[in-house]
Amino acid sequence: MPEDSLQLLPGTLYMLIPRTLAGGPMHGYAIARRIKQCSAGVLEVEEGWLYPALNRMLVKGWLKAEWGMSETNRKARYYRLTREGRKQLEAEAEEFGKLIAVIQLVMKRA
Repeated sequence: MPEDSLQLLPGTLYMLIPRTLAGGPMHGYAIARRIKQCSAGVLEVEEGWLYPALNRMLVKGWLKAEWGMSETNRKARYYRLTREGRKQLEAEAEEFGKLIAVIQLVMKRA
């Protein structure tokens, strides 16, 4: 992991992956690449975190997946956000916003 990258907080993939998929279906590598790109290269999602999180979200019904061909002509599993996933994304983002606000409050007062 590069020096300027940050560790993801537990649970943040449940926001980042659905947010990334809100724009349309993507395969796993493209999801990781998009998160890195959107974070100006600071957040790197390792395969060991990404694919277990994707599988958990499939089981929860937040995502659907189907096989297709990638831009490099390889077989890849494409993930898309479900209606349940969109609702969960809203809930996760709201909860995360509250958590950040409370942490900032403690950091100012402690």
